[in-house]
Amino acid sequence: MNNNKKLMSDINVTPLVDVMLVLLIIFMVTTPMMIEGVKVNLPKTTTKFISTKEEPLILTITKKRKIYLLRYKIPFKNLKYKIQKIFENRRDKELLLKADKDIPYGFVMKIISEIKNAGIDKIGLVTEPETRK
Repeated sequence: MNNNKKLMSDINVTPLVDVMLVLLIIFMVTTPMMIEGVKVNLPKTTTKFISTKEEPLILTITKKRKIYLLRYKIPFKNLKYKIQKIFENRRDKELLLKADKDIPYGFVMKIISEIKNAGIDKIGLVTEPETRK
């Protein structure tokens, strides 16, 4: 038998490139969804945009009075402790508060009081831009 076939020693990178492109597309699609957090019905106002130096911590209060720190649900009794632990190593003590517009004012003030007691200097209230007619 005459064996004239040569062994190929080159690496075929085409499958690797295909996999990497698929992963890139998946990450590009899912990243914006991860940033959104918990969906609430925000009040509409005309205000200026908030600019922060670091990525802000977002605290959300839903219509059912559930509290979320980013996307993680936490009970009211642990709120102060969790915020203190998160901000231990942060220089700027800024927090953004997203509260559903149907939440009673008194409940929102209890949350703000806990945030202040945790040592947060600046609290920004997140709203939706008002549509002009």
